[in-house]
Amino acid sequence: MWGLKTKLMVLQALLLLALGSPAQKSKKESPILNNITISFENKVGGQLLDMDSVYQNAFGEAFTVTQFKYYISNISFNDAAGKEAKIPDTYFLINQQDSAGKSITISTPLSVITGINFLIGIDSIKNVSGVQTGVLDPLNGMFWTWSTGYIMAKLEAVSPVSKAPQSRVTYHIGGFTAPYNAVKKISLPLGSLLQLHPANISRISISADINKWFSGASDIRIADHNFCMNPGSLSNAIAANYAAMFSIQSISLSK
Repeated sequence: MWGLKTKLMVLQALLLLALGSPAQKSKKESPILNNITISFENKVGGQLLDMDSVYQNAFGEAFTVTQFKYYISNISFNDAAGKEAKIPDTYFLINQQDSAGKSITISTPLSVITGINFLIGIDSIKNVSGVQTGVLDPLNGMFWTWSTGYIMAKLEAVSPVSKAPQSRVTYHIGGFTAPYNAVKKISLPLGSLLQLHPANISRISISADINKWFSGASDIRIADHNFCMNPGSLSNAIAANYAAMFSIQSISLSK
């Protein structure tokens, strides 16, 4: 006959076998993560952006870009079933003058993706969360005040048709509350399945066309609008235009 102590030990062993040991349970709860590198190539029309070059918008207005920055945040992927899988705490500042910052790497437990989604701009929660650090630090020059929040995207240029001093063109687009909310969600289908694997390098290249700032949902002529630095109807119109500036350039998977 077994004693009480022996019976308890047997019951404990059976429970561990049924439930799995803490180590086994922890192992099951830690999914394999696959890395994806996303690169952004800023362009004007079909040409790579060169800040020493002169370009023309859809209205034949010449301009030379002197500064181009925008926030990418709240990245998510569409899985093989079409569902959206969010990647938490994803905030990046794409700056034309920082080549390293135009390429970002994130991890996902997904093994197959069919599309990528993100916000251009910073969500309302971060706008009202007090002083931030890293890419959200106000020292990056992408923040107005605590009431108006972050600049979602910034385009500065010079143009002979601008009536501003020194022919400047200044578009600082922001606003995170209705009716002047400049945050835009971008959804880009990949066009094919991208199979992910931890042993491979998955890459998605996205192009951003500056010419979309001037035409699309609204016509924004430099001769008429050379300056925008606060939330409002003009800011909304420009944001609605540049929401269409992104497109998938290429996807690849290599070992």
